[in-house]
Amino acid sequence: MTLPPLAPLLADQLMQIPGVLGVVLGGSHATGTATPDSDIDLSLAYDTDFDLAALDSLCKRLDDDHAAEASPIGGWGPWVDGGAWLTVQGRRVDFIYRDLNRVAQSVNDALAGRVALYAQPGHPHGIHAHHYAAELASCVILGDHSGRIAELQKQVRTYPPALSLALRNHYGWQKWFWLEVGQKGLKKGDLHYAGGCAYQATMSFIQELCAIHETWLLNEKGASLIAARLPGAPERFAERLAEVLSPLDLAGLKALLGEARLS
Repeated sequence: MTLPPLAPLLADQLMQIPGVLGVVLGGSHATGTATPDSDIDLSLAYDTDFDLAALDSLCKRLDDDHAAEASPIGGWGPWVDGGAWLTVQGRRVDFIYRDLNRVAQSVNDALAGRVALYAQPGHPHGIHAHHYAAELASCVILGDHSGRIAELQKQVRTYPPALSLALRNHYGWQKWFWLEVGQKGLKKGDLHYAGGCAYQATMSFIQELCAIHETWLLNEKGASLIAARLPGAPERFAERLAEVLSPLDLAGLKALLGEARLS
């Protein structure tokens, strides 16, 4: 894995913000699956608070258009927490907040095999309680004032057997259940409901397969490609999945919803 040269340079500046305890590189660059167009995802760890005004000022200085803004803590939902979207030297960069105390709890949940799923905008499957632990297991630490991030990371370098068993028990039966109730919706012409069931059936299968092979799943993005590389996956899984779920006309859906009169 090759780090994007911009990442440590940005991390050094982020580490100077009061209250920022550490910075890690996550996402596709950390897992070695990045493409030339992939964002650079940098997570800022804090435990009580950090100087949001200082971060906002830094975002404006770094952004090519000097227009990027740092959201309030919690401004992007209960689990994504908050952050900023920037373009730096022509590269897309995401700053994302992570409460280090919640990361520690997530590690405990993963080690204990606790499965809990929470709603989060931008994540149609939701966010699991062990989500932060999954991020931590695959991230690259670029700054760590106290060493606490590194200590937590050591605990999840090996995929917890209790989590594997719990996820297999939780999701192993669900794919067939979702497909059964989805078929009932399809017979009634309820495509909206059936489509949701198809998605949940797919994610249940992917969760089960990744748990069997003790493979961390960060979120739904690229999940089918991760599953396709694992033993036991159907041949050409990702490609065939796209075929059975097509067509998907999001532009048409946007136009349709835009016709609504909500005021």
